[in-house]
Amino acid sequence: MKLTKRGEYALRALIDFGIAYELGRPLIKVGELVEKERLPVKFIEQILMQLREAGYIDTKRGKGGGYFLAKPPKDIRFGHIIRLIDGPLAPIACVSQTAYERCTCPDEDHCGLRMLMLDVRNAIAKILDRYVLADVVDITLRKMRRDGVPIPFMVEQLLGPPTPGQLRDPEEGHPLGSFLAELESKGEDEEELKPAKKRKAAGRKDG
Repeated sequence: MKLTKRGEYALRALIDFGIAYELGRPLIKVGELVEKERLPVKFIEQILMQLREAGYIDTKRGKGGGYFLAKPPKDIRFGHIIRLIDGPLAPIACVSQTAYERCTCPDEDHCGLRMLMLDVRNAIAKILDRYVLADVVDITLRKMRRDGVPIPFMVEQLLGPPTPGQLRDPEEGHPLGSFLAELESKGEDEEELKPAKKRKAAGRKDG
């Protein structure tokens, strides 16, 4: 698998649509995407057309129109988008589950390269087919709020002030700043909040 520029831009655009959706701004104009992502307008229009034809986004015409998600973020998997734009996730065709082609190896069942590439394919698919747009949007917004970074497409009344947080040491788990590291950190934060919620609930019962 190689993520092309077309695939990269499609995913970046979908994350922007997901952020706007989460913040109550479902409609985005092409100009907003071009300005935020600094992408060529003709190129992004072609990508949006492909995503629209596949049923991931739709358009509203008119003065107040724009593009919007045609599916909830929880129903959009990154693996599906990459296959749509760039083709199979597998590094070689003989291990692909969606576009299998027999290779030139005379003994496919005992080919060491194929066995290795099958593990590579499965490792990639395990992440890209597991996580959905809603997961990435949630983690992206969480980190932006925590770091005090201006949030695009922001509806200010929906947002609270950024909360301080600590980045994980990369030696403790996933690479610093990675999606999985942020996801793991989110889980730890939620675990820390549970005792406080239990005490609050107990106080209401006692009262």
